[in-house]
Order: sequence, then C-alpha cells, then structure tokens
Amino acid sequence: MVFLVSLLSLPADMVAQSPLTISVDTRKPGPSISSDFSGLSFEISRVVPGKDRFHYFCPDNRRLVTLFQTLGIKSLRIGGNTADRDAGPDPSRADLDSLFTFAKAADVKVIYCLRLRTGRADQAAKTVKYIMKHYANQLDCFSIGQEPNVYPKETNSMGVISPRPGYEAFKQKWKDFEDVIVGEVPDAKFCGPSVDDSPRWPQQFITDFGRSNHVVLITTHLYPGRSAYAVPSPEIGRDRMLSDAFVNAYQKLYDGFVPLAQAEGLPYRLEEANNYYNGGATNVSDTFAAALWGLDFMYWWAAHGAIGVNFHTGDKVSSNIGLRPSQYTPYVTATNGFDVRPLGYGIKAFDVGGHGTILSASVSNPQNLNVSAYAVLSDDQDIYMTIINKEHGVTARAANVSVTAGMAFEAARTMSLIVASGDVASKTGITLGGATIDHEGHWKGNWTDLPHSGSGTFSVEISPASATIIELIKD
Repeated sequence: MVFLVSLLSLPADMVAQSPLTISVDTRKPGPSISSDFSGLSFEISRVVPGKDRFHYFCPDNRRLVTLFQTLGIKSLRIGGNTADRDAGPDPSRADLDSLFTFAKAADVKVIYCLRLRTGRADQAAKTVKYIMKHYANQLDCFSIGQEPNVYPKETNSMGVISPRPGYEAFKQKWKDFEDVIVGEVPDAKFCGPSVDDSPRWPQQFITDFGRSNHVVLITTHLYPGRSAYAVPSPEIGRDRMLSDAFVNAYQKLYDGFVPLAQAEGLPYRLEEANNYYNGGATNVSDTFAAALWGLDFMYWWAAHGAIGVNFHTGDKVSSNIGLRPSQYTPYVTATNGFDVRPLGYGIKAFDVGGHGTILSASVSNPQNLNVSAYAVLSDDQDIYMTIINKEHGVTARAANVSVTAGMAFEAARTMSLIVASGDVASKTGITLGGATIDHEGHWKGNWTDLPHSGSGTFSVEISPASATIIELIKD
C-alpha cells in the first residue's frame, strides 16, 4: 500500500507536480561518511586578537562552542590567504593556546596552514614543534602553503614581472620545509597541496609525496562558481548554484585526481570550499539558494568518497584586495551572539541525516526534475533519505516522490528545510524541522510522523525550493 503525504502546506493546485521514483538498495553500501566530515575554514588572521584584544577562538566563547556543536562541525581549518600570500604577523603562542583550547572545548580537530611563499622553514618548524608538544590530540595535520598555484606574479626593483611560480618550484620549496620540520618533529603529519581547483597539482603531489608516511591527507579547494565579481546578476548566480554547471565542476575536479588518490590509499578533503570566491556574491551566496546548494554539495562529495568539506567562512575574508565582509558565511557575528545564515541551515540539515554509510539510491526522473536524492544507512541500521528539490522560479514543480526503501521499517518520520516565502532569493524565514537556530546557537527542530504500511514503500511530496529528510526506523 502506498501513502501520499504532503510535507508542506502549499495548496496542491498552486504548484505543478511531477513524478519521481527512488529505489534504495541496502545491499550496495557505498563510502562511509567520516565522523569529522562537516568542517569550517577560517582566515589565520581570525586567530589573532582583534581591536578589542579578545580571542575569537577561545573556550570562553561559549556561544561559538555551542554553535559548532549544533551545526555538527568537527573540523576546523585555519589558513586562507592571510596565512600565506597576504600574511600578517604569525600567531603567537598565546594565540595558539587559545585556538587549541577552543578546539578541545568544541571537540574539533585542526588543520593548520604554515606560511610558504615568504615563510622560513625553521620558523615553521618551531610552530609545528610547539603545537605537537602541547596539542597533538587536537591536531589533524599541517598544510604548507595556501593555493600556491595562484600565487601572484612578482615585480622586481626594475619593474620586471616574473612568471607565476609553477609546480616544480613549489615542489622543491615544500620538500625543503618538510625536511626541516621532520628533522625537528619526526612525527609531524602533513596534507596538501591545498590548491585552488587544479586536479593536475594534486596528481603531481600524490606522485611526489603521497607515498611518504608523513603525508596523510590530500587537500584541495573548490569554488565552483569562480569569482563573485564575475556574476552577471543575482538571478543568474542563484540559477548557476542550483544547476548542473556546478555539478560538472565537481565532477571535473574529482575525475582529475581522486582515482589516483584512492589507488594510493590516500583520503582526500576539500579543506576550503564555497560557492563563489572573493567572499561570495551579494544576493546569491547569502540566500536560501545557498542552503540547498550547500546541502547538496556536502552529500555529493560524501557520496564520492571525500572525508570532509570545510566551508570557508568568517565575518570578513580575504578577497585579493584585503578583507571584505563575507556573503557566503554560514553565520555572522551579532551583538547578542550569531545570526545563522542560509548556508548554516544546509550544514545543519546534513548533520541531521548525514551519519553512516552512503547507500545506492537510483532515481527514475522522466520529467527531468532538478532534484537530488541521497540515502544513508546509520550505525543503528535506520535509513535517512535526503531529497533536495532545487526547482525554483515561476515554472518550478513539486516532486511527487515514490520511494522503495529496500527494507521493512517500524516507523517513519520527516523533517523539512524550507523558507517561508518559497523563494530561493530569500535571506530570512528559514526553518529546519519548523525551528530556527537562535543567536546562542541552539536549535529545537522537530520530526513529523509519516504514516506508512511498514512494507518499505511510500510516497511524499517535496515542494519546490525545499529539502526533506526522511528517517526510516528499522523494526
């Protein structure tokens, strides 16, 4: 018996509906989702106290600790352009103490970027030695350099512009740093090459350093929309974010280096990512479109074996012309705590359903709806399905979804990520499970019971510009 449940209150005669069938195969498990998959990336300048002389990352910042825990953040990457290309003073030992005691309070591990372009190997070794001596349990690995494939061209005193350094120059300098650091700290662990959307550099890095027992992780960066300054209009920017053009960018990067990494037994992580670089695009990166994009982005990479995604964030981020206010941030500092922006809700939605092992979810989509579907088998053998309807605009269609779950289940319930207006351009009015995330980082979303026969087959309606998580509770 098949039951039809309308998950949202939108009248059926107001939205065109299209059929979509999803079959989940519990016999074909895919990659396991790493327990530290969800991550954030910050400029290293955020580690240094601001004008108020207070540390942002400190264990006393309880609201930030709470927000990390609510969003499910388990990885904290410290880097950005201010770590290398546009570096200021290195964090002091007191700054490092504050950072790593925050990491312990928030239960996250840190990826820490060392300055390469104008840095010194002996200074880097001192930093590594201090961190490893005092905070090894909170340290994931060290990266050396930030996006060395896009270092700026140099101009000498005669006004002659030299070409941008290539991989071979990076390789030699990286090796020099590794040798000095390992000489001081034999158990140091590294990741790299931390480049921007370049599959060739990770390929070469894996070949040159991937067999070293000091390299434990391949890291790369991705902003599939490229520069925020080049977005023709907010409408086009949002459309691209929710289109196959973005997915094609993921696939191109994946095809370029991941098979080699996996053949060498090396995990990989997107240690810095977001939708458009240069801080994101106004009225694009800060809208509900980013919530749907971010949720889909995380699942796509989880399904393709990545061990994590760190969204670059912060109230301000480097954008080649100094720091500018961030549009793509999951949250922004407010006078009474934090305002969680749309992307933060996408990250939280992943936290609700993204723990366990990816399952095969085959989709029959005869009307070519702009819909993504993912299934996860949890450790307690429940199935979590996340269905994202990226249809938007005046011609958007609801998805009338029939699901075959591949197992009998005792109970079923749903939770929806929606915006009150149903408009992907909205910046407010977002709820997950009927609740917002408050300024102190708390969230009290609720599940809604889904009537079912227990046979493993059921139907749901997913409205345009929304996502729904379905939990199937095993007998």
